[in-house]
Amino acid sequence: MTPRPRLVLTLVCVATFLVYLDTSITPVAIPAIDADLGAGETAAQWLLDAYTLAFACLLLTAGSLGDRLGRKTVLLLGTAGFTLASVACALAPDIGFLIGARATQGVCAAAVVPLSLAVTSSLFDDARARATAIGVWGGTSGVALALGPLLGGVLVQASGWRGMFWINLPIGLVAVLGLLWTMPSVAPAGGRRLDFAGQILFVLGGSALTFALIEGGSYGWGSVPVVALLAGGVVALAVFVGWELRAPAPMLPPRLLRIPAVAIACAVNFLGLFGLYAVLYVVTVYLQDTLGLSPLGTGLRFLALFGFLGVTAIFASSVVARLGTRRTMVTGLACITTGLAGLTLLETGVPYPGYGWAFVLLGVGIPLSGGVVAIQAMMGAVPPSLGGTASGTMNTFRQFGAVFGVALAGILPTPTITFLVAAAGALLGVVAVLMQRTAVAEPVPAPVS
Repeated sequence: MTPRPRLVLTLVCVATFLVYLDTSITPVAIPAIDADLGAGETAAQWLLDAYTLAFACLLLTAGSLGDRLGRKTVLLLGTAGFTLASVACALAPDIGFLIGARATQGVCAAAVVPLSLAVTSSLFDDARARATAIGVWGGTSGVALALGPLLGGVLVQASGWRGMFWINLPIGLVAVLGLLWTMPSVAPAGGRRLDFAGQILFVLGGSALTFALIEGGSYGWGSVPVVALLAGGVVALAVFVGWELRAPAPMLPPRLLRIPAVAIACAVNFLGLFGLYAVLYVVTVYLQDTLGLSPLGTGLRFLALFGFLGVTAIFASSVVARLGTRRTMVTGLACITTGLAGLTLLETGVPYPGYGWAFVLLGVGIPLSGGVVAIQAMMGAVPPSLGGTASGTMNTFRQFGAVFGVALAGILPTPTITFLVAAAGALLGVVAVLMQRTAVAEPVPAPVS
């Protein structure tokens, strides 16, 4: 690594840190926001899903925009927009405005994550250096996730929930100004038109299904609006798939998902974030509303989960070098399954050590099954010109896992049932990886040009 790539990598990681910090800092503040703005249960779910839904729906287009318009331009716009949207969140006068600002954060985050990963992957030609850089990128997101609940608890108790959005302002300024000054401009790949029809169909389908899942309890599952949204969402996504198969420039090139490493990366990241966000939502509400814990007390209990997640993400590449990608992913998914099953002890009234070990397993399992491990396998198996689109595809599945994790957590009657459903999904992931031997056989696959 030369000094210049190291500096660019550091600043890219600052932008990544900003986005991932916001994903884990917000859940801890939900009860405080509810008390201040009168959010209610469904609005509380929207505080998380407005962000992740916008994030998920636009990731594919953001990746394509980066390939077409230039990674530096799109990454800078996303980081600057995210910073401004954070200020809007901090100034929100009511719950509707806050949800809208959270959705804007998600739009901008959709530009930051795939482009930051694509830039990280392109900084180094040597495969080992590239793997190390991706490990640093993944470790940064892990550290941000680890700090989020604790920092959120401290800020909410010290300055109210608005403080957790104000903290994004200095971080965002450092990232924007630093990248503007140091990041070289690379000629865009060009040649690919933007798939506006596919993007519209994808947004309509994903939004309709999410709205139906979150609002179904309020409107009634047999009500006309909910049934219409469920049916409309399924139809829109079916039409989207058909369109992508014949579109001249699809935003999701079908050949990407035919690459086994990409398909596995998408599946395990979906399952990992599904379980994580279901846990974040359910456990936060249970600890604060049922057990009466403070935001700081809640954040401290999540520290085991996110602390081990951050540490494991940093060393995940070393684990792959010893065990191989396939064994590492199976081990991670097994940890997730066991951890989710272990969280069923939460409602039995056991003290924290009685269920805290399950947080540790989740923290270890998520980065070993998906995260850096899946990213390395995927990014080494796709053409460099499609790096932004590939990372956008994987992160789309990842964020939709988060969307549906929160949505289904609000539907299921008890935390225990939520944990068991998520555990069953992780177990299916184990089966999927075991069935795809060739997709995950090598620690760092050679690039395909």
